[in-house]
Amino acid sequence: MSFLTERVCRTIDRYSLLPPGARVIVAASGGADSTALVCLLHDAAARLRIEFVGLAHFNHMLRGEAADEDERFCQALAVRLSLAFDAGRGDVGAAARRLGTSVEDAGRRLRYEFLDRARERARATHVALGHTRDDQAETVLMNLLRGAGTLGLGGMPVSRDAFVRPLIDCGHRELVEYVGEAGMAFREDLSNLDRRHLRNRIRHDLVPALEQIVPTAREALARAAESARADADYLDDLAASRLAEIAGQVSGPGMVLDAAALGSLPIALARRVAILALRQASGGRFVGFGQAERLLALARGSLRGPAALPGVRASVTAAGRLLLVPSLGRGRAGEPVIPSPRTFFRESLSIPGEALLEGGLTLSSELRPAGADPVGFAVSVSDGRTSVVDADLVSGLSVRFRRPGDRVRPLGLVGHKKLQDFFVDRRVPRGERDRVPLVVDRDDRIVWVAGYAISEDFRVSGRTRAVVTLTLRGERG
Repeated sequence: MSFLTERVCRTIDRYSLLPPGARVIVAASGGADSTALVCLLHDAAARLRIEFVGLAHFNHMLRGEAADEDERFCQALAVRLSLAFDAGRGDVGAAARRLGTSVEDAGRRLRYEFLDRARERARATHVALGHTRDDQAETVLMNLLRGAGTLGLGGMPVSRDAFVRPLIDCGHRELVEYVGEAGMAFREDLSNLDRRHLRNRIRHDLVPALEQIVPTAREALARAAESARADADYLDDLAASRLAEIAGQVSGPGMVLDAAALGSLPIALARRVAILALRQASGGRFVGFGQAERLLALARGSLRGPAALPGVRASVTAAGRLLLVPSLGRGRAGEPVIPSPRTFFRESLSIPGEALLEGGLTLSSELRPAGADPVGFAVSVSDGRTSVVDADLVSGLSVRFRRPGDRVRPLGLVGHKKLQDFFVDRRVPRGERDRVPLVVDRDDRIVWVAGYAISEDFRVSGRTRAVVTLTLRGERG
């Protein structure tokens, strides 16, 4: 048994990932990490007293023939090791459009749904994933740059439900060496080199730069993640207990809380209780830091209600009870619908910086001197994903979605017009309008209707000394 196999066994024992008798399938992509995982578990099965029963591969249908080759490679690997093989595929691009989310998020959803079904078909108890210490370090940095709390800084959990990560203590480089020494081939995914994705920029630019300063940066980040996750898990358990104590009984949907009790909790615990309460009252909607803060402001009396929060209308009664009631509207066909939480979303955008939007969209900004590019009137015009504005004219940027009364001054227009009229003129579908990100300045003036037009008030001119490049990434759906 190799040294690396022993280390994987220690990780599995340390976190109790695969108890004796477990039946395991591996989520195989064809890459070096998942191929190493297949070989390592195959070697360690007897030592761990587990049954390694098969491979499961999901084809995202995003890379044409290359994706089909990945699937064939994984099938051949399964045959070589006398393992069962389960393949699934899904049009991730179409799913992203249907769900109104990013391609990355849609792919993750479809992949995990398939893996869970594959586990059931194989009568397996666990699915082993090939995420490594490098992946963990990248996740921590990505979440840190997005302003995450301790839960985000905890990175990926080592186990969650039936999914386990036996390679979390292994580095990518040593796995590549292991596969090579074992005489195994693997597939290279060229999309991992695409620096348009934040994770790839962190992987290829930021992490190597950190290692120039601290050679053990990856290991240090992984250790920090382990510590932060332990703290987060404890606080989440405590928050669930506190929520049960301050929540009252209600007839029908929604939730009622003791406002004074919520407002008096230590801030770290209060935020978690607020997030948990909003998630439960809204039926599992995503809840951000700012939305939890608004609920706490209501509870403390520093914000007058009622307040519209994700899928919830929150208000405080005269008796000091905080009511969270699902907010319902009417759809075209008379069916009840919950208004989009995008109406109340607002995320700051530093320069340079990046804002994470609902559904996996990201909007980034970069500062460049005017001489770095052929800057002029034409370059101010959005190409659908990128736009350039005068850096001296913008400050205090943030990103939000449309609100009643919004007005915009499209490039070349003398006066302002209603954003609603702008959308009509541009033939933006009605269902798309609430999903168009707006970059606004500190005075809440619209700088960029992302994907459509910048404002005349911020355009580049012959006097421009520096520019801010705004870029939208992901799929709106």
